[in-house]
Amino acid sequence: MSIKLLDLEPLRRDAILNAALKEFALKGFDKASTNVIAKDAGISKALMFHYIKNKQELFLLVYDYFTEILNKEYFMKMDFTKKDIFDRLRQSYLLQLELIKQYPWIFELNKLSNATNSDEVNKELEKRERKKQSSCGTEIFDMIDESKFRAGLNIEKCKQVILWANVGFTNEILEGIRNSEASNVDYERIVSTLDEYFDELRRIFYTTSDE
Repeated sequence: MSIKLLDLEPLRRDAILNAALKEFALKGFDKASTNVIAKDAGISKALMFHYIKNKQELFLLVYDYFTEILNKEYFMKMDFTKKDIFDRLRQSYLLQLELIKQYPWIFELNKLSNATNSDEVNKELEKRERKKQSSCGTEIFDMIDESKFRAGLNIEKCKQVILWANVGFTNEILEGIRNSEASNVDYERIVSTLDEYFDELRRIFYTTSDE
């Protein structure tokens, strides 16, 4: 990692890294523009390259930096002792929202793993992918309390439906946040809406005291 960039005061550092993550996620390494990154970060391109040697170094720094944040602030904080699937999903959303407040594009990090036209970058990505911690996207459905589901349901198919709903919720939330000014995002309302969805899903899939 580049010491110069990481030694910047947090606001400037995050402005550069967030701008770079957005550009790389949207356009990939090959088509990403360092001019756009510098402009979105609010600095000159010359100054940006004072902190980072070149586009490749910036790309790999972004990959490493945000991978580490995801591991520490998301994967490692997930509590899998919770056996209720909807409690786990709610916990996942709360952790995601906290990260999105500071790093709006962090959950697009997986797009940086796509192959590029640079053999050198591809080799570096392959090294990182081999070491990468597995996503809790599938683990979140492991070892859950299946006794809460209605009798006769196919639990594996129920999990798939819940996963699809989860993906839909996430995409809707991300789109809403990115289309709003950061100061105008009502995170309390987002959590309230999610809780309403989870209540409906529980009514659909879980048995009740009357059954």
